[in-house]
Amino acid sequence: MVASVPSWASQAVWYQVFPERFANGDPTNDPTRESLEHPARVPPTWAVTRWTSDWYAQAPWEQRGGGEFYRSVYNRRYGGDLQGVLDRLDYLAELGVNAIYFNPLFAAASLHKYDGDSFHHIDPHFGPDPAGDQAMLAGESEDPATWRWSAADKLFLDLVAECHRRRIRVVIDGVFNHTGRGCFAFRDLQKRGADSPYRDWYVVRSFDDPTTPADEFGYEGWWGTPTLPLFADNPEGKDLAAGPKAYVMNITRRWMDPDGDGDPSDGVDGWRLDVAEDVPLDFWREWNAEVRRLNPDAYTVCEHWGDAAGFVTEGGFSATMNYRGFAQPVKGFVIDGVLSASEFARLLIERANTFSDAQRHAAMNLIDSHDTERVASMVVNARLRLPYSEPERFDYEAGERCSPRSWAGYEVRKPRYHERRLQRVVAVLQATCVGAPMFYYGDEAGMWGADDPDDRKPMLWPDLDYDAEAADPLARPRPTDAVAFDRDLFRFYQKVIALRRVFPVLAGGSFAVESVDDEAAALVFRRSDAAQSVYVAINRGDGPWSAEVALPEGGRLREVFTASGQPQRVRVDAIDGGVRLTLPERDAALFVVERAE
Repeated sequence: MVASVPSWASQAVWYQVFPERFANGDPTNDPTRESLEHPARVPPTWAVTRWTSDWYAQAPWEQRGGGEFYRSVYNRRYGGDLQGVLDRLDYLAELGVNAIYFNPLFAAASLHKYDGDSFHHIDPHFGPDPAGDQAMLAGESEDPATWRWSAADKLFLDLVAECHRRRIRVVIDGVFNHTGRGCFAFRDLQKRGADSPYRDWYVVRSFDDPTTPADEFGYEGWWGTPTLPLFADNPEGKDLAAGPKAYVMNITRRWMDPDGDGDPSDGVDGWRLDVAEDVPLDFWREWNAEVRRLNPDAYTVCEHWGDAAGFVTEGGFSATMNYRGFAQPVKGFVIDGVLSASEFARLLIERANTFSDAQRHAAMNLIDSHDTERVASMVVNARLRLPYSEPERFDYEAGERCSPRSWAGYEVRKPRYHERRLQRVVAVLQATCVGAPMFYYGDEAGMWGADDPDDRKPMLWPDLDYDAEAADPLARPRPTDAVAFDRDLFRFYQKVIALRRVFPVLAGGSFAVESVDDEAAALVFRRSDAAQSVYVAINRGDGPWSAEVALPEGGRLREVFTASGQPQRVRVDAIDGGVRLTLPERDAALFVVERAE
């Protein structure tokens, strides 16, 4: 049996790219009004939004539509594309990441692409010839014999090759629970009803009766969303229906071994699986086995927000996005200051231990993503939202107070200095806890934002000049905030990421708590293996903190990194049997054990 966790997964430093908002490298392929899902809902004056504009300021076409920010913003397009990613690969290499997770790249009408029209083609507006690609899509079906390689497809394969040349792995989003209404199968079903060869692909409640003037066609959408029609399961409910299952298997082969020669080096290195719990386990077992047949070194990670250990193992996945085991406790302890240091340590250990050793070291340790507030805005709004509405999740992506869209008390301002310090502490934990760190695009550049859609602003680039943020989505008074690439924060993230290369123990070593202080909100933990030991001290509190730590006989500690960049305020004093560590407020530091000469 092929192992489900590739050896490289624990050494990955992930960077999440939301394609439409990462970089516009080719303005000639920008989306058009006609490419929107509902072009009739926007004025004829609709245009691609200027990349560097004030996020909350509305263009004239938005104002004509009524001026409600959270109605018009979803119709915005900024023109991010694959050429933009290619143009910025050196930036990612400079940052130090070695693995990219792409949000959906497949053809779809939305900005997020979770409503796929096709899983076997890259979105035409991500490539150099949208019109030609769209014409090509029109003549194809689920049969791989009808598939050709579009201009966008070829550019994506070039991008994969360029990433591999830089030793950067590529993982793409697989959305195998639903499609968009523009999918060839769903369009045929709408047109031909019960006579469609795709009648068993979707969960159809009723077909249209052509003898009546009404349209009786009804179907189920994901979580009741009509734009996301659900794939049907097989009659036993334990697998996908035969039609969509075969299609998904075929597109998996296409992207993992594009030329079909048995060598997967020209394909993607793995998959992130959207709403994985909503797809039957029998399908996942077979699909994961096929993935590993194509590439034994492939990585598959499921989106699962709860206790994922059994699901990961039974489904044959490599790992999970570590919401429950990392993001939620970190929010409770570091960001909100509600969870005690000892409870934080207990949850990290207890939840990590539900997985096998390989699975927990391969988990994606994220704090934010396209589905959450950005970490900087989590910090800004932390105390405003207490008490919790869902305390077991520390209100991580829970309740209504994640966005001004649903809560007028939400602050959209830029984080201040002391708030950035907590963001830095979070990043240190991402790099040093058990699991592989995953950073959301732009966090390292200084981006902030509430939950969707405000977490999907255009990327901040150092060579662009941005308008200040002065507008407010609810027309509230607010400070004017300068918007610019944060070079100091970028350099900090570079150093954090470099820790994973300098200290291999962080990728696979054991985890043990050495000291904990609930009153001060601080702790020290150790990562160690046969070759190396490092100690990580975290002071979440608002004042300096000291702790005594025992060391192996003949060992001494050397401080090598501080989150705040204030090493002069970090002290290591020798005491009998160990050291006394002193750390300033809202700071983190890493120390390496050296043998005394």
